[in-house]
Amino acid sequence: MRLRLICVGQKMPDWVSSGYQEYARRMPPELPLELVEIPMAHRGKNPDIPRLMQKESDAILGALGARDRVIALEVGGRPWSTEKLASQLENWQQDGSDVSFLVGGPDGLADACRQRADQQWSLSPLTLPHPLVRILLAEQLYRAWTITRNHPYHRA
Repeated sequence: MRLRLICVGQKMPDWVSSGYQEYARRMPPELPLELVEIPMAHRGKNPDIPRLMQKESDAILGALGARDRVIALEVGGRPWSTEKLASQLENWQQDGSDVSFLVGGPDGLADACRQRADQQWSLSPLTLPHPLVRILLAEQLYRAWTITRNHPYHRA
């Protein structure tokens, strides 16, 4: 089983790449965390936002495996505690399917991505910067894994 973070946006600042890699490298070999970066559609003057979102959506959906369990990160999704995420992670591991987490661009995810998602998860009711979401998600996945293994990293 593998976890994939499919994000719109490339060429992140060094602090984002370093933060993400710190937690991704901590994941065990049997549960690797992979980052798939989707190029953000160019937004010039007077952009056609629905068309640009559709272009990004097509690329996101094209990066998914046919059997992937898909989790869309949406501000309007259900909030999960860290313990709930750990429980979800255990269920996903028992299921054995790859899990892909979708993070949209500056305008969010297109309807097609939300419709393909098995679940919608909200990290926070706040609107978070997309680069920060990468780090936050990687850390929470690592923390959830440590909970499932009774590792001392999580001290709630």
